[in-house]
Amino acid sequence: MEMQMMWVMSVAVFAVGLGIGFVVKRRSSKQAEAEAESRAKILLSEAESKAKGLQKEAELSAKDYLYKAKIEVEEESKQKKQEAQVLERRLQSREETLDRKFDLAEKKESEVKRFEQELLGRKKGIEDLETKYGGLITEARQTLEKLANTTSEEAKKILLEQLVSEVRHEAAKKAKLIEDEVKEGSDRKAKKIISTAVERMAGEWIQETSISMVKLPQEDMKGRIIGREGRNIKTLENLTGVDLIIDDTPGAIVLSSHNPIRREIARMTLERLLQDGRIHPARIEEVMDKVTKEIDKTIRDAGQQALFDMDIHGVHPELLRLLGGLKFRYSYAQNVLRHSMEVGIICGIMAAELGLDQKLAKRAGLLHDIGKAVSHEVEGSHAIIGGEIAKKYGEVAPVVHGIWAHHEDIPQESVLDNLVEAADALSGARPGARMESAASYVKRLEDLENIATSFQQVEKAFAIQAGRELRVMVEPGKISDAESTLLCKDIVKRIESELSYPGQIKITVIRETRAVEFAK
Repeated sequence: MEMQMMWVMSVAVFAVGLGIGFVVKRRSSKQAEAEAESRAKILLSEAESKAKGLQKEAELSAKDYLYKAKIEVEEESKQKKQEAQVLERRLQSREETLDRKFDLAEKKESEVKRFEQELLGRKKGIEDLETKYGGLITEARQTLEKLANTTSEEAKKILLEQLVSEVRHEAAKKAKLIEDEVKEGSDRKAKKIISTAVERMAGEWIQETSISMVKLPQEDMKGRIIGREGRNIKTLENLTGVDLIIDDTPGAIVLSSHNPIRREIARMTLERLLQDGRIHPARIEEVMDKVTKEIDKTIRDAGQQALFDMDIHGVHPELLRLLGGLKFRYSYAQNVLRHSMEVGIICGIMAAELGLDQKLAKRAGLLHDIGKAVSHEVEGSHAIIGGEIAKKYGEVAPVVHGIWAHHEDIPQESVLDNLVEAADALSGARPGARMESAASYVKRLEDLENIATSFQQVEKAFAIQAGRELRVMVEPGKISDAESTLLCKDIVKRIESELSYPGQIKITVIRETRAVEFAK
């Protein structure tokens, strides 16, 4: 029983606790609901205030955008109005210009009409005068015919014949005079210009006078001359100032330079390096220094020997060095030092024959081409350059002037000037003095014959007299005598336009007709 009572009391206590918990829980949920409602109201009020702020900002942005758009439209409209005003002014200006031109055209038209009327009046007056004077001329002609007992046609014929004869005579005299004047001036100028140009850079001589060949003992020596990364060949070219051409030519290297002394130094240096076998930059520089000293000594020895042979004294050492340097210079394949000595000898002989100072003439002749020693380094005529050098190193005035005037760069003033020029021409004109290479000689002859045989009427062509004459054989059945003359002129024109040659070439066209019969 007590146990039941305790159990009942426990149940009752549990029920009371459960009821108290339920009441407490219900009160707390209402309180939370009230707090949530108040928070919702706060958030709603904040959202409403933010929405109003955003609306105001949107309204302001819209107003600002509309204001800017309005300003842009107004500015664009203003610009369009200004452009329209400019175009209107231009159109107005053009309209005014057209109006002025129209007025001028109307004025000119009225002037032209006035001139036409004046011309018609003058034409009528001229016609009247022609009629009047025509009658007078007819009367005068009839009177002259009666007095001269000849007709007007016969008189015209006589006058025309006399006029043609006089014109031909005057034309022949004028042509002869012009021909003499042209020959007198053109030969000298042509020789001067051609000799200066050909002497320096002539195509026919440039290969022969600007290169040297060095033979190699073995083909693999080319690689050693080039060196690692090309250092040996670069050193050689920089030190000597000469271009080394290593191509497919078997067993040889080409040295190219317009300075003959540098080219000779490079040639001797390379040959000694090949003999020695040691090829490197330091050895190249060492060998080149030795060769340069030897070449300098050779040049001075050559100059001293030339002065000794010519019996000339008192020449400045620098002039002696330049004179010796001519040993390595060639002009038209003629050695300049030997040519200078020949000119000195010839000049001295002619001076002795005329009773002039023989030694002075020999001195001027020997030094006349001294400018060629530096003409490849200094701009200008070698005669002017040589005269300036001789004057600088104390040569007397007649010698200096003889050097200046030997190609008539300046007027000749004395007999010595003429002697130097004449001796120079004699030395260069003697047979064999200025020879050309066999290859270029044969090519020139072949070119001459090929030009002639390119014409259909030509049967054969022969270049004779060392290329100074061309004999052309034509087929007589294809060409007449008159056409042979024209063919000769055509060949001359082709040769003049396509070939380069010294002097002149004689063209002879031969047309031969043979009649052959046999006596039986």
